[in-house]
Amino acid sequence: MIYIKKDKAKINGDCPIYIKIYLDQSTTTLSTGRYITERRWKETNNLRQPLRLEKEKTIKEFLDLMVLKIEKLHNECEKFGETLNIEEFKLKLLNKIPGDTKPNIIEIITVHNEHFLNLVKIGERAPASFQKYERAKELVRLFNLKAYGTENVLIENINSAYIYNLESYLKFESVYKGNVGIRNNSVVKYMNNLKTIFNYGIKMELIEKNPFNLYTGKIKVKEAVFLTKEELERIENKTFKMERLERVKDIFLFCCYTGYAPVDVMKLTKENIIQDSDKTFWIKATRQKTGTRANVPLLPPALKIISKYQWNDSNRLLPKISNQKMNAYLKEIADVLGINKKLNWYVSRHTFATTVTLGNGIKIENVSAMLGHTTLKQTQHYAKVLDQNVKEDMKDLMKKFNQKD
Repeated sequence: MIYIKKDKAKINGDCPIYIKIYLDQSTTTLSTGRYITERRWKETNNLRQPLRLEKEKTIKEFLDLMVLKIEKLHNECEKFGETLNIEEFKLKLLNKIPGDTKPNIIEIITVHNEHFLNLVKIGERAPASFQKYERAKELVRLFNLKAYGTENVLIENINSAYIYNLESYLKFESVYKGNVGIRNNSVVKYMNNLKTIFNYGIKMELIEKNPFNLYTGKIKVKEAVFLTKEELERIENKTFKMERLERVKDIFLFCCYTGYAPVDVMKLTKENIIQDSDKTFWIKATRQKTGTRANVPLLPPALKIISKYQWNDSNRLLPKISNQKMNAYLKEIADVLGINKKLNWYVSRHTFATTVTLGNGIKIENVSAMLGHTTLKQTQHYAKVLDQNVKEDMKDLMKKFNQKD
């Protein structure tokens, strides 16, 4: 059966043409690599009517040859008594030897993602990270169909041209929820995800080298948005009559004074609070994103917020709220207080790194440990934005130069 997939139509309306093969009550599909608009497909009665356009005549000729090839292979199997299941039939049709196939890119990604999903199930990795890997798989699949007419591009065919054509496709042609193209930083992250996937493929001895090591795209570092000391105090000193805003304010401030990310804050329980021999309270927990242990001393403002919610019967440290609602309510708070910054949950983490810690002289190595960063380079991004620190460090030098005058 020859049909089009309307749900996979390109921006210009062209739909991919597929062939479905039926064999012994089993089916499989093949992408033909050819496209046609839904309107022309219907007007030509699935290319059965006499055709006028050369492009459509060429497509029709190609499809007829495909059908002939399928029927010829089936006749040969019948003639020589060769019994093949549907997958073996497909492999033979594609000139692949059953049982001796070379790995393709989608297979490698699938193996990695299935392993990652198992880690998610036991709590060692975040569901959001799994979704990013699945999204990377879908993007590669769509690119392969567009560029090669098949999902199954062999690993041996992935070279520098493939990788940079994929990058170009992601930046300028990929479509998601009506938006065309992906921004540079997200593209680089997807490519790095693929690099991680293929490193896993090497570890599992599925491939010998990682083709994505050829990729050299870089993240364009944006200036982190954080609250100044004055803005932080403005939020602290405001009491909201609406309970939802007061609750969001407290959770946000707790993150400002601990540096915890959304996924980690919502998992904290009373068991995560310990007291050392010096009577200092700590949060001891593992960051879900990196799997690293990040112990943070509880500053008085954070302790005050925790004590405010200890009346409830829940073992949870703070009230639970979704990331989406949190960001929506933070926008309300910013509007009320006249803070001209786009507040979201991660602004609190940036505020902890800058205003609360580095801005108060805490060593960058200690800040990095509390944030759960795996490398110091991740934390150095925050240090670059602290002009106040530069000013303080230069005071003594300025005095010396002023004395000379």
